[in-house]
Amino acid sequence: MPGELEEDRVMIKDSAEASTIYNKGCYGYPMSGGDLELDLMEASYLVESNRLEVVNSDGPITLEDLIRAASLIHRDFEIDYTVYRDLRQRGYIVKTGGDFNFRLFPRGGTPNNSQTKSWVMSVSERATFQIDPFVASIEQADQTRKELLTGVVDEEGDITYYHPCKSEPKGNVNVKWEGGPAVASLMEDRVLVFDQKSAEKLQDHGYYGKQTGAVLQLSLIEAAHLMEKGWLEVIRIASNRRINTDRFKKRALKFQPDFDLRLAVYNDLRSRSLIVKTGFKYGSHFRVYDDDPDKTHARWLVHSIPNDYETIWPEISRAVRLAHGVKKEILFARVSSEKIEYIKLTRVRP
Repeated sequence: MPGELEEDRVMIKDSAEASTIYNKGCYGYPMSGGDLELDLMEASYLVESNRLEVVNSDGPITLEDLIRAASLIHRDFEIDYTVYRDLRQRGYIVKTGGDFNFRLFPRGGTPNNSQTKSWVMSVSERATFQIDPFVASIEQADQTRKELLTGVVDEEGDITYYHPCKSEPKGNVNVKWEGGPAVASLMEDRVLVFDQKSAEKLQDHGYYGKQTGAVLQLSLIEAAHLMEKGWLEVIRIASNRRINTDRFKKRALKFQPDFDLRLAVYNDLRSRSLIVKTGFKYGSHFRVYDDDPDKTHARWLVHSIPNDYETIWPEISRAVRLAHGVKKEILFARVSSEKIEYIKLTRVRP
């Protein structure tokens, strides 16, 4: 007996048919009297799988008609359905409802014998990535002690899954500064340390800078951090006069408009006993080591973002794929007036 389309649901009123469909995949919601209520996502999948026929008052309706009807009721139905179908084909029990698009049960589990394993969000690659609601979803998943998955559907219908979570990066490098400040020279947007003793001190106490021939070169970020600590004195090479920290940072802003944002993240990472170097060649702001950079590879790539950060999903995809390609973790460091929080995105296969 076919299912009957009733507004935003499909009802199976033959109790034997209803029992068969529910028992083979936990589709729908059993009703008193033996009926089975299917949502339009479930009904569409069963029709596409040739396991169900759906009719309305005019007779049988096609999969195209059913999806068209569902799209008029549910925004982005085709995106949600693409993710739903993929998860079902992977052997998972998937249910709609709640604050997320789907509830995913453990492989082999059902709503009758197991709890929800993951919350699933489905989005189009053309959707805007907004950090604020994204972090709110992570926090909500954490509160319910569930894993969060985000399925991003591209224009060909392929899906990339990400597992987002908060991260607390920690390192093993404790920097102890001894004696007076090192001395460096400012040339335009370069900070150079010519004095050999100062260069050795900066390298030995925190792996600051990069040795280039006989000169140690510091990034503007490193120099500002060291000046704030009182560990570095900078002389303008053109005037041979000392430049104070505030004036130095104002000058740095001319070369790097997001300098303050990056400096805040750099300072925080350093406070976590981490070694921080430029991530330019990896397309990120920083590459971060949890131990001696001469003996270990960078563990993280870190990108500094403002509290209200927005971008497009292809940019997120590019950052994650690049990090994975060089065997590192990508962290988005979100800077607010109260704190800096780190969001990790990992590409996964459900």
